[in-house]
Amino acid sequence: MDIKVVLTVFIAVFIAELGDKTQLATMLFAADKSVSKWAVFAGAAAALVAAAGLGVLAGGLVANHIGEKALSLIAGAGFIAIGCWTLYRAW
Repeated sequence: MDIKVVLTVFIAVFIAELGDKTQLATMLFAADKSVSKWAVFAGAAAALVAAAGLGVLAGGLVANHIGEKALSLIAGAGFIAIGCWTLYRAW
């Protein structure tokens, strides 16, 4: 296992998830005094692992049909489009 890849992915996903609606939803569940914090943690962790697993599977399938450079360009254009749309809606 390449530790550099693991750390790069960890940092990117960790930063992307901070303040994300997923984290906010988890905080709301944890705020309920009658709910076990460990149960909230286990449920949220399992959901994030499952979502990441789907991402890895989808990325592997897409990579079989689209080159890495093209995929990077498509992903970058997608992020730019989402950013532009968000700015437009906020205006």
